[in-house]
Amino acid sequence: MDKPSNATSLLQGSCHCGAVRLTLPSAPEKATKCNCSLCRRTGGLWAFYEFGTVKVEGHPENTAEYIWGDKTLRNIRCAHCGSPTHWEPLGPEAGSRHGVNLNNFDPELQKGVHVRHFDGAVTWTFLD
Repeated sequence: MDKPSNATSLLQGSCHCGAVRLTLPSAPEKATKCNCSLCRRTGGLWAFYEFGTVKVEGHPENTAEYIWGDKTLRNIRCAHCGSPTHWEPLGPEAGSRHGVNLNNFDPELQKGVHVRHFDGAVTWTFLD
């Protein structure tokens, strides 16, 4: 039996093993594909939301973090299957945002999303 694909179910995703579950407040209109040294390796497709608006279950008890570079954010992955799930600011302030890896959601969710390509490796600018 196929899993129903409705607007609500599309907003729910998880890591590969299901230990970390994410629920988006709304469907993303755009996402960012970055080529920095970390994103290139993890293959994330990042949608941004105001910090605290995405429901994250299984975090921190089932996650591991990686902090690198200017030490302003933590990259979160499942501690069991290794799937990158999201990143969040180390010191969230009013208006802070976090990134959610859309690859942890039903591929249908990405169909209407405008993907922007960001050069995080060299110029720190959008390429489109």
